[in-house]
Amino acid sequence: MANKKMLGASLYVPATHKDLQQIADGELLGYLRSVIFCTEDAITDSELSYSLFNLSLVLQQMIERPTTERFVRVRNPDVMKRVLEMPGSEKLTGFVLPKTTRHNFDAYFRLVRKTSFMLMPTLETAEVFDESEMKMFLQCLEKPGVRDYILALRIGGNDLLALLGIRRPRNMTIYRTPLGPVISKLVTIFRPYGFVLTAPVFEHLDNPELLAQEVEEDLAHGMVGKTAIHPSQIALIEQQYRVQRTDVEVALRIMDEASPAVFKMHNSMCEVATHRAWAHGIAEQARAFGIHHAGDEINEVTAFIYNKLNQHKVLT
Repeated sequence: MANKKMLGASLYVPATHKDLQQIADGELLGYLRSVIFCTEDAITDSELSYSLFNLSLVLQQMIERPTTERFVRVRNPDVMKRVLEMPGSEKLTGFVLPKTTRHNFDAYFRLVRKTSFMLMPTLETAEVFDESEMKMFLQCLEKPGVRDYILALRIGGNDLLALLGIRRPRNMTIYRTPLGPVISKLVTIFRPYGFVLTAPVFEHLDNPELLAQEVEEDLAHGMVGKTAIHPSQIALIEQQYRVQRTDVEVALRIMDEASPAVFKMHNSMCEVATHRAWAHGIAEQARAFGIHHAGDEINEVTAFIYNKLNQHKVLT
């Protein structure tokens, strides 16, 4: 089952793509942690029938691939029902739900209740700007039997900006647009109740430095993944997910049962009771994406840290 703390970069691929089978099977882009076959905004209305035909062929032949989580972004509940009826759909991890609100969520959820599919609702409608609506949607997700199906909530940045009649400038991160405070509010509404979020796309392909800065800000906001629109963005996004060695050292110390309640490390105060959740998250992130280290080779100190992380994994 997909781990909500290890989504990393998720690549959207139109379901009409000529190489969809090779991407699904890992013959192309075999390094992907997660891929999302899109039947919604990435294709036109006139292409829907072909996209579903193409997807049905892919699912029939798709091989098992435990290293890559594979999702379908459906267009509506009817399309989701059609995908679920396709032979081979059981090999999918789950579905990305477009423009999800408290009003349409149940129409999707009814289709996967009592299955093993995971859902990633996308927050990209006018309701996102209404805090009371988001809190009511949270109540929908907290209903008995629903929570376990929610892998993450995706933030649809371009759709939200479109509602405001603006487009992200080329020279600033999403957090310097009107969506910055909106994203912060979504984090404070959903994360305290155990629902994680993924960050919007970075739509410009010629500014890797700004993309790297935005991913740093994503992580500072507690995001667990980011949508990628091109394979060239994958490595850069996931490089930013690598954890600083000092952070891993602190996290391991915080998780050590022998540590005092409060201690100083690397010139920062560490408080076990308040920093424990952060420490566990850092350990999971380091195991999934690696640790920043000097040079091309893992030195002895870093190797020791990896060993400690693996020991912690066994213990937990």
